Amino acid sequence: MLSFNHEVFLEVARQLSFTKASQVLYISQPAITKHIQQLEKHYKASLFNRKGNTISLSEAGRTLFDFLMRAKSIEKQLEYEINTHRDKFHAKGELKLGASTTIALYIIPTVLSGFRKKHPEVRISLLNRNTENVLKALLDNEIDLGIVEGKNKMSQVHSQPFLADEVVPVCSAHSYLTKKMKYTISDIKDIPIVLRERGSGTLAVVKHALGSHGIKMSDLKISIRLGGTEALKNFVLADDSMGFLSMRAVSKELASGELVRLYIDGFTVVRQFYFIQRHGDENHGLNDAFIKFAKSYYNIKL
Repeated sequence: MLSFNHEVFLEVARQLSFTKASQVLYISQPAITKHIQQLEKHYKASLFNRKGNTISLSEAGRTLFDFLMRAKSIEKQLEYEINTHRDKFHAKGELKLGASTTIALYIIPTVLSGFRKKHPEVRISLLNRNTENVLKALLDNEIDLGIVEGKNKMSQVHSQPFLADEVVPVCSAHSYLTKKMKYTISDIKDIPIVLRERGSGTLAVVKHALGSHGIKMSDLKISIRLGGTEALKNFVLADDSMGFLSMRAVSKELASGELVRLYIDGFTVVRQFYFIQRHGDENHGLNDAFIKFAKSYYNIKL
């Protein structure tokens, strides 16, 4: 296991702040300083560049950070392998997940419940952000495993398919748009539309699908951009606009009649959800165990 000095260093490196690190670790700022000084004395090198009230990792600090993150990864793998050596169901350890909004709200909660019951001694956390920020959290070592929409900008990580999903145009049952259930692709330019925020996987696939029909974002009458699936869905329920939402996110509202699915000739949006991991972590115990469990839960061939 890493020494506490090293754990303190990692937190300061993540936060780039002695004050914030002391708050996360629940120890005083002088204590933080002492631990860092002990490491700098041991390695005979400055680990941080200090300029006024700001700090950044020195070259030695970056080297130490990279090695310690690899050591943390080995430590997690060792804990999993030791505890499952005799009984593969007796897993211990920590699994830090990140998922884009649609997945976090509508797809993964039941999987997490089932996995927790199967492996009650595994500590699980879930970070809910849009696709772009889940990818960033993975690369910044905030999470161990991500589940995101689409495959854009993922050359830096290892990815594998999880589930397919359809994104559909919907409107409120009270919207004037329901008077005409079928639209042409050119009609869409005259319809008020609500979209997700930039960085959203849903926005990316809708933009790509529209682009394949020669329609740019600047061609649309955008009512508003909203952060998060629930915010967008609730806005559509109260407004006349059309919104593009995952079928999994609106299935209950469509069944109850609160929302109505609209149809656009020749226009379909199907996307793939992916598991993403840092290169080198592909076969790590808890990551692999969770991926296999999630796929089996949705009856996906492994």
